[in-house]
Amino acid sequence: MQNNPEERELQLQKRLERVHAMEQELRQKERALKARERAKKQILLRLSPSLWDEIAAWAEEDFRSINSQIEYLLTECVRQHRKKQ
Repeated sequence: MQNNPEERELQLQKRLERVHAMEQELRQKERALKARERAKKQILLRLSPSLWDEIAAWAEEDFRSINSQIEYLLTECVRQHRKKQ
């Protein structure tokens, strides 16, 4: 038996409220993830002058800062390591 239009309207309204609640929850989770990504850790890194020069030249070729190049290289190494496991 089909629901009457008022019952159907009420069901749709409840479903819409659930969807809005889920969207809000997703937005909050997304904001939390973005905040966590922005909160980067700082480290002291000592490099030999020759390694520094190599990374600096590579960074320039890739149009990155030296810091971004080091972060990129570390990220790629972690990805490769995960693939091996």
